[in-house]
Amino acid sequence: MSRSLRKNPTALVSAAAVLGGLLLGSEATAVAAQPENDRTVDYRGYSVQVPADWSVVDLEARPETCVRFDTPTVYLGRPGDQSACAGNTVGRTAGLLLQPLDAPALSAAEGAPVHAERGSAQPTGTELDPARPAWRDGSFELAVEGAGVLATAVHNGTDAAVVAEVLKSASLTDAARPSAAPQPRSTGDVGAAAVAAQPGTYKGKGFDACAAPSNSAMDAWLSSPYRAIGVYTSGGSRACGQSNLTANWVSRQVGKGWKLTPIHVGPQAPCTNYRSRFSSNPTTAKQQGVEQADIAVDAAKRLGLPAGSAIYLDIEAYSRGGSCTTAVLSHTSGWTERLHQHGYLSGFYSSGASGITDMNNHHGSSTYTLPDHLWGAWWNGKANTDFGPYLDAGKWAQGQRIKQYVGEVGETHGGVRISIDRNYLDVRAGTPPEPTVCVTAQLSFATYPALAAGAEGDRVIAAQCLLRANGHDTGGEQPSGKLDESTMAAVKAFQNKVGLTAAGTVDSRTWTALLSAGSTPLLKDGSSGAAVSRLQRALNAATTAKLSVDGQFGPNTTSAVRTYQSSRGLGVDGIVGPNTWSALQAGK
Repeated sequence: MSRSLRKNPTALVSAAAVLGGLLLGSEATAVAAQPENDRTVDYRGYSVQVPADWSVVDLEARPETCVRFDTPTVYLGRPGDQSACAGNTVGRTAGLLLQPLDAPALSAAEGAPVHAERGSAQPTGTELDPARPAWRDGSFELAVEGAGVLATAVHNGTDAAVVAEVLKSASLTDAARPSAAPQPRSTGDVGAAAVAAQPGTYKGKGFDACAAPSNSAMDAWLSSPYRAIGVYTSGGSRACGQSNLTANWVSRQVGKGWKLTPIHVGPQAPCTNYRSRFSSNPTTAKQQGVEQADIAVDAAKRLGLPAGSAIYLDIEAYSRGGSCTTAVLSHTSGWTERLHQHGYLSGFYSSGASGITDMNNHHGSSTYTLPDHLWGAWWNGKANTDFGPYLDAGKWAQGQRIKQYVGEVGETHGGVRISIDRNYLDVRAGTPPEPTVCVTAQLSFATYPALAAGAEGDRVIAAQCLLRANGHDTGGEQPSGKLDESTMAAVKAFQNKVGLTAAGTVDSRTWTALLSAGSTPLLKDGSSGAAVSRLQRALNAATTAKLSVDGQFGPNTTSAVRTYQSSRGLGVDGIVGPNTWSALQAGK
């Protein structure tokens, strides 16, 4: 986080990478490779070709190194405590972290890693296609059990193909020693004590750091004047690795008395020089804000941060005015509305002279939904929440402010030095927004039994949400979860619309039509995304396929499509085109 615009994040070279250059340890080697502009890097028998201009850093030889991805680097080994990471770094480029495949590494993984095939360095199918969901949020993790290695590939969205090619070059050497992936020590649901909504109520000093410090560093800093820490929990523009950040870490720090301010740093304003930027079109920028909020909430839940927590959108300094200001306000509006639908509070971080000023100027707007909390950078050295000319005293004044008053400093407490930005917080626990049921509702089930009058439960909620999405009112502001008269009327209206018998019962044909409703893109093996998820749900309703709804069109989905096509008298090719979509959406 910084008040100043970083014009070319990838041009910055970390001291560790420069000094380390090519650091070789007992399990890490680098040799000349073909083609001419590549080099081969081998870690524990997992061998990849990387561009010759990438730095290679052996973390076992230099455990104090900050793992940062704003320069093209391959890191080999387990990251250290990360206390040397500067607090103001934003932006990333293509890079790679190779470390042992063990419980600590998997605990810090951002979701479930993709697994390479047994005895191979490569996963099945099209998993290395950056368009697939596993590449979302700026990283992709591959568990290579044939060498006992977890490979984390990072990117900024525009260069995902570069790092994908690196992974495609991978092979196993004779030095590889197989090691099965253990179960991770913790997830957002298992192994960590529940925590209250963050940051809750707090008035006092805090700090933010590029990487979450180790447990021992956090304990040492209990001797500091700070009791709040800003942590980069999500976002594809995070520069630093987060090897310490797990649900257990979150639970432990909150238990020790720390307040957490979760930070999401995704695409930046369109008028900046960051590689990853959101659109200058207001409608598109708003939808991108919605998408970023979904990513942030997924990460928050994985870390055990509950609904009611505030998540802060990091928008670095930009040139105010015109289409850029409109895009930022639209993006933040989409972000805020979606967080509220999930039951989270919305926070917004920016410089006083850009984002905070724009928020101030549009306070009370009927056009934009503005955030609940503001976190601004004004490095005037004063530990308070006065923003001078940037924010009027009466706005966001009810426990809704954080000021970053000093940036880019190093401090030592309890014998541990950390590079930080200093903050002063005046925040209060707010009333969490009521989650929008149809945003959080479960739609994916292995089976879809018929629902008759009086039925209750999650499947009824799913049916009500699907009916609402198709323009049919089921009564009340939120789905009731009961198949009552108003819901049955909506079911009959939908059945009439698609040509089914209007019985009011949600049978398999009605389920199939509801679940498949929407756009009809051509889908085949290798396709991915929301349309594939819709297809998989519809096939589960129409057949006994019991597909895993993962948005990935692989062999199982192909087989289920062929079975459906054969049973409905369609051309059997395993490809979902107009005829197959038409049959599904007619409830056949």
